[in-house]
Amino acid sequence: MKRIVVSLLALMIAITTAVAQKPNQDARKLSMALYAISNLYVDPVDDSKLVEDAITGMLEKLDPHSNYMDPEETKEMTEPLQGNFDGIGIQFNMLTDTLYVIQVIPGGPSEKVGLVAGDRIIMVDDTLIAGVKMKTTDIMKRLRGPKGTEVSIKVLRNKNPELIEFKIIRGKIPVTSLDAAYMADKQTGYIKLNRFAASSADEFRDALAKLKKQGMKNLILDLQGNGGGYLNIAIELADEFLDKDKLIVYTEGSKQPRDEAKSTVKGNFEEGRLVVLVDESSASASEILSGAVQDWDRGVVVGRRTFGKGLVQKPIPMPDGSMIRLTVARYYTPTGRSIQKHYENGKLEDYQHDLIDRYNRGELMSADSIHFPDSMKYNTLETKRIVYGGGGIMPDVFIPVDTTRYTDYHRNLVASGLVNRVSMSYLDRNRAAMVKNYPKFSQYKKDFVVPEETLQELIELGKGEKIEFNEEQYNRSKPLITLQIKALIARDLYDMAEYFQIINDDNESFKEALRIINDEAVYNKELGR
Repeated sequence: MKRIVVSLLALMIAITTAVAQKPNQDARKLSMALYAISNLYVDPVDDSKLVEDAITGMLEKLDPHSNYMDPEETKEMTEPLQGNFDGIGIQFNMLTDTLYVIQVIPGGPSEKVGLVAGDRIIMVDDTLIAGVKMKTTDIMKRLRGPKGTEVSIKVLRNKNPELIEFKIIRGKIPVTSLDAAYMADKQTGYIKLNRFAASSADEFRDALAKLKKQGMKNLILDLQGNGGGYLNIAIELADEFLDKDKLIVYTEGSKQPRDEAKSTVKGNFEEGRLVVLVDESSASASEILSGAVQDWDRGVVVGRRTFGKGLVQKPIPMPDGSMIRLTVARYYTPTGRSIQKHYENGKLEDYQHDLIDRYNRGELMSADSIHFPDSMKYNTLETKRIVYGGGGIMPDVFIPVDTTRYTDYHRNLVASGLVNRVSMSYLDRNRAAMVKNYPKFSQYKKDFVVPEETLQELIELGKGEKIEFNEEQYNRSKPLITLQIKALIARDLYDMAEYFQIINDDNESFKEALRIINDEAVYNKELGR
């Protein structure tokens, strides 16, 4: 017993000595706990995991956006925002457990060796990846690798039974954040941005210049589903629309003094009508940009109330490549609106329940179900229109979710990947004829009709996946299913921009944006002029 007491006393002295240099009592307490568990706990413990769990536990008590990422998660998160990664340069989908090449990135390593759309990759470095139910992430790890390294792949092309082998030297692959840029009509350009990445501002400016050369006078900027990204990129893009010295956003926290970002003289679209499309998935940087546009009466915001993320995270790199993303401030729109929605003690459930609550309240179907307290009212800076804070950007023109053609049967088909699969199967069987018959997209959009046999194939595939055929729901969703198949074939046959040119024919927000932007009186009325 005496020996145990002496040992414990020695341990406590060691602990005290180890943390004596730390002036903060709470930090000493944490260090002592870790030291004690490491050295006294009955079973062996993984010190690294213990530390990670402790960090995660602390962050979970703060807010829904402060989090910890291990080295692998950090790499996966930063790659899409940094604008490039090392790989072979293809876009692909999985079709019946086989990697199917949708597009070969121009100028990339795969194009240089002769890989083409429609090829099926069967093996990577002598490892079979087809028909073995390998995870997509595992396949990507095999294809990606440091620039300059070699990867060998074997490909099945058309109906040729012999595999074709390619040796590809990996290179730097650009990751684009701009999905589409095209002329919606003779004077109106359309740009779809999927995130705010390091390259987004340059991509936007390039697209803007090309559209201007095609006669663009007005612009629809689509931020639907855009979950955000880099704060500085949101500021840079907002600067494209605002003239000099206008406040775009400011951030402030208890440990962070107010920091303002203002527009400069370099905007490339400070004139011309502007409509910004948003929905309940538009978050963070999307809300900064749309909030600045709305507060300065620079353009009309169309869609549904945005997500409501108004917290700024600072990345704190750890020595092992992991990262803490810590919320350090809130951001505010030029009128002073904080658009962060309510949360309690960092609970992620609050966020998940919020979107469900919006649906249950009928908010996604009717603007009349949305109620803001008077304390949340603000006035825009030019025409003094009323706008609201306290939980996302409320659009100037509300567009309800169209529930008439969205059925459970359709949702099950999409969720099972069958709509995508039947589209790829059709093009796989008919690629040569499609390329010959529709060399130009305009001709495809005008003349191509999804064959009835393809729709029947979809129904049969559904039955094979235990999705019971519902004739009433199928007939309601049939126009939407047909449109989606046509758009997916266009994406694989041409590019992502062509996909949106078709799918936007069914986008009520897009159609309303076109109506507003082409009617000067309506446009000015929405802006209170």
